[in-house]
Amino acid sequence: MLSKFIKVGDKIELCTLDKGMVQSGGESGKVYKSRIYDILSEDSIEILMPMEQTKLLLLPVDEEYNMIFYTSGGLYQCFARVADRYKDNNVYLLAMEFTSNLRKYQRREYYRFGCALEMCARNLEAEELEALENKKPCEFQENLPLKRSVIVDISGGGLRFMSEECFEPGSLIYCSYHLLVNGERKKYELIGKVLVAKELENRKGTFEHRVQYYNIDVNTREEIIRFIFEEERKNLRKE
Repeated sequence: MLSKFIKVGDKIELCTLDKGMVQSGGESGKVYKSRIYDILSEDSIEILMPMEQTKLLLLPVDEEYNMIFYTSGGLYQCFARVADRYKDNNVYLLAMEFTSNLRKYQRREYYRFGCALEMCARNLEAEELEALENKKPCEFQENLPLKRSVIVDISGGGLRFMSEECFEPGSLIYCSYHLLVNGERKKYELIGKVLVAKELENRKGTFEHRVQYYNIDVNTREEIIRFIFEEERKNLRKE
């Protein structure tokens, strides 16, 4: 099945997860270029060891990367770790083991995962907005009234949520929710820019909002994307 999507010889990129993954607009962390040497199984492949000029790059065993595949059918993406590295018939190889599902990938879009997650939100205070305008760290004020909301889909770029409060399009809001990351429930406090806010026709008094993350750091974005991959993986197992 894997060979239906990727083939021997396809170009790939491995992007470091500690410094960031390939994002909208072409931003990236450290990127290593290679090619698929062989497909070993449904969740493992061999790739040529990356090189820099004429020097082989010995990527650490067990290190995990974001992999982008350039195929005749378009771009694909998954997370994978270096399972082994060795030499075979004078060819230096890395054995890569997938740690997420392979999925279609578009650089300028993020996959949206349907869900039902509780969230609290409020408008940013004047002091918080001033800090952002002056490009200073935004320290969220505590013990302020929050509006309960429900996230109905989430991605690495933003989220969509329902609330009885209507937040103005163009405004910046504080968003707080929890995700299960590495088996632990982790709290996220993020700033979102409201792109769209509209009242539902069949549920008067309930407003749907589309929000784009604002000033999100790459590590937080990666954790959200990883959460989505893991939840998708769980759903596929159940099916």
